[in-house]
Amino acid sequence: MGRPASEGASMDLDSYDLLSTAVLLLDEAGCVQHGNTAAQELFSVSRRQLLGQPVDRLFGGDAELAARLPDAIHGKFGVLRQDLSVERRGDMVPVSLAIVPLQKQEWAALLEVRVLEHHVLLDRHRQLSKELATQRESLRNLAHEVKNPLGGIRGAAQLLEAELGTDALHEYTQVIIAEADRLAGLVDRLIAPQGATLKKTRFNIHEICERVHTLARAEFPRITFIRDYDASAPELVGDKERLMQAFLNMVRNAAQALDESGSTASAQITLRTRIGRQLLLASRQAKLAIVMSVIDNGPGVPAALHDKIFHPLVTGRASGTGLGLSLAQEFVQQHGGIVEFDSVPGRTEFKMVLPLEQT
Repeated sequence: MGRPASEGASMDLDSYDLLSTAVLLLDEAGCVQHGNTAAQELFSVSRRQLLGQPVDRLFGGDAELAARLPDAIHGKFGVLRQDLSVERRGDMVPVSLAIVPLQKQEWAALLEVRVLEHHVLLDRHRQLSKELATQRESLRNLAHEVKNPLGGIRGAAQLLEAELGTDALHEYTQVIIAEADRLAGLVDRLIAPQGATLKKTRFNIHEICERVHTLARAEFPRITFIRDYDASAPELVGDKERLMQAFLNMVRNAAQALDESGSTASAQITLRTRIGRQLLLASRQAKLAIVMSVIDNGPGVPAALHDKIFHPLVTGRASGTGLGLSLAQEFVQQHGGIVEFDSVPGRTEFKMVLPLEQT
């Protein structure tokens, strides 16, 4: 609210209903004496049900809030601010509290509850995770069905080749075998991550960055690679091989997009690491995370693909399989993280966000 404590609740009670943020007026014991319309909506209860409620119960009996509440009401903290979550229609919604002690009023304190704006993004992350999980399961079921016939096609081609009398016809059987092998490799990539356990070790994330940099520079010699690392980044616990594959997929995706755009003369990719705080992941907020970015100066992700770029078999490149970014997202989500991107023509950034605290 931002007003002096002595004036914070002097307005008429009906006026609080005009506010879009939830406001609760508390007595000395920390019980609700009034709640505006926004508060009723936030907690999904009527005003009558709010009256007399110990306010900490509205936040799931949060122990820290309950312990600090008496001192907050009596002004020990000035204005106490705290981030919590509220259960609303089965979902946990992140909110920010501000407890303002009141003077010369019939209430002891005013509590303002703001729904954090990033909850919309958090919902989007959760929805993306659900969509990807469903699509991956369907694709893996299909892949298992395709694998056996592919083996039969390859075996039949090998038998046919052995019976052919002239070498000139072997070219055709070799095409069949090569294409069967290519499709089998695609199927294996669809099946491989399912149910596999993570082989966790402790390592420095820049080991991955350097290895990927070496591989990418050898594979794409015409592209300029820039390294911009945060040397203060602590060690991470995770599956090193999977995270390296995820990061490599992101770099290759950027490099191949630059290659196909025909702008390799000035093509540039930056590998960057940073420490982030209070970042949104697939289903929660991380107090501390490491952000590994791949930034390129290519044409950008087509607008039509922005909402489905991580879906399996979706690609904007003529030669793409649509599996690289999907697998990168899956491997990172297995570590409790998420892959995000921001793209405009001339600058595209894919970010791998990994929590540093254990999940």
